[in-house]
Amino acid sequence: MATIEHSEIVSAEPQRVFALLRRVEDFADYSDLIERIEPLGDDRYRWHVHALKMDWTFDVEVVEESAPTTLAWASLSGVKNQGRYQLERVPEGTRVMLTLSYEIGNRLMEKAVNRAATPLVSKVSRQILERVEARLNDERG
Repeated sequence: MATIEHSEIVSAEPQRVFALLRRVEDFADYSDLIERIEPLGDDRYRWHVHALKMDWTFDVEVVEESAPTTLAWASLSGVKNQGRYQLERVPEGTRVMLTLSYEIGNRLMEKAVNRAATPLVSKVSRQILERVEARLNDERG
């Protein structure tokens, strides 16, 4: 499995950041690449993503939740992946660390995806956290 890590600081309390990250179905509002997320019940979600000129669909389940520090998921179908948000209070607000691991069954496809995935995941993660921070600032003001 390939693993990508990204870290960003959000200028808000961990509880507030976690509350928005926990609303998984809202992630489509936070990134241009996420077309939609369908809640399936029981902490399961179907993601529809358009990336690398391809459409990707996969179902995930939240497998660990410890507010306000940890939110983790694992795929149930589609692209095999698992991820974890780890939140830590810092003087500037909250450090949000994303760890994402994925596996694509086709070796040629996996090679192509691996080259593009790290900058792409970092971009999406940055975009998500910037929009989360903007929403938190809007709620404050």
